[in-house]
Amino acid sequence: MPDTEALIERLAAEHHEFRKLREEHRKYEAELIDLNGRGFLSADQHWRVSELKKLKLIAKDRMEVIIRQARAAAHA
Repeated sequence: MPDTEALIERLAAEHHEFRKLREEHRKYEAELIDLNGRGFLSADQHWRVSELKKLKLIAKDRMEVIIRQARAAAHA
């Protein structure tokens, strides 16, 4: 979907909230990778992994809403 990638890049450049959500999503992913790379996780770290997954999903869902709105505006 090259048009989707172009839209995402345009939104990242022009839409403050989208850019912020994208950065948060990447930050959560990096922390998840770090935690999952450890051999043993404490109970608090397990909780953090669960929280990070939820935060990532919330950010992704909100970005999807923004993408759908941008597509709808382009076709209106």
